[in-house]
Amino acid sequence: MATRKTASGESMAKDVRTRLRSMILGSELKPGQRLVEDELCERLGAGRTPVREALLLLQGEGLLARARGWVVENVDRSQIRAIFESRAAIEGSTARLAARHAPRKAFDALSRLADGMEPSETLTRAELNRLNNEFHKLIVESAENPLLAQFHERTQFQYWMLRVPILFSEAERVEMNVQHRRIVSALIARDEDEADRAAREHVESTMAIVGPAIHL
Repeated sequence: MATRKTASGESMAKDVRTRLRSMILGSELKPGQRLVEDELCERLGAGRTPVREALLLLQGEGLLARARGWVVENVDRSQIRAIFESRAAIEGSTARLAARHAPRKAFDALSRLADGMEPSETLTRAELNRLNNEFHKLIVESAENPLLAQFHERTQFQYWMLRVPILFSEAERVEMNVQHRRIVSALIARDEDEADRAAREHVESTMAIVGPAIHL
């Protein structure tokens, strides 16, 4: 009985963590914003224990900090270059492994996501962000490497918070999706070297756009 209760508590804490992470990455909870446990319990319909455990888990991921309470973490500017370099290495490695392991249905899904990211008058920024996240998440999942998936998740917040404030031009959005399609083509061909190279260059291209905007 105790084991069942413990497992149930852990599951609830993970569920709260997932919901809070989505709120942070979706900018519903913003960098520097203070979080009050009682308010989170009421907002999420969860008890104090799972909420507290979820907050500790998110602190371990680098999304939250403790400073006389809980605060949504800001990106450390001194770490920006390291964030991009780490992200390029992770994206390249997961693309390489995805080229080796991914099933055909994953390639079809990636192609559909790339189709959805083609610039159009009806494509909102929020929808583009959602599709982009799904695209890269699917590649990570297809790599079948849980440790790399953890590394990817740990860098997601910092990387995303660097990109969110930047308004990409239409030409830049077109080029980003050309790069997405290059990654997909390499995966379909099972070309591990090209998949690695294309994924790394995709991150480097993002850095070339974001860097000047944040005076890197």
